[in-house]
Amino acid sequence: QVQLVESGGGLVQPGGSLRLSCAASGFTFSTYVMRWYRLPPRKERELVAGITGAGDTTNYADSVRGRFIISRDNAKNTVYLQMNSLKLEDTAVYYCNAWRWDIRNYWGQGTQVTVSS
Repeated sequence: QVQLVESGGGLVQPGGSLRLSCAASGFTFSTYVMRWYRLPPRKERELVAGITGAGDTTNYADSVRGRFIISRDNAKNTVYLQMNSLKLEDTAVYYCNAWRWDIRNYWGQGTQVTVSS
């Protein structure tokens, strides 16, 4: 059974850091593009970052570029999102997504990140 399980969310002060993890199972992890999305309160879901199967290419939303780093460890079937210099507007539920063009998308349950003083 396919599973994507996010962890690492929580409450953090502005300027602080968190590292999100997404543990994958039930599919060939290394063949999927992995992405992090987020859903802020009262806003639409947005793509935060993506990373190719081999980890050789990444992309970021303009709002997080330079602050967030996406990475993956294919030996551990895990993708990470290191979030630095967090801002109030980073508050959202963060979702892990696995995508392969010829199969389908898989989604995790999400983990809450709250940036607050």
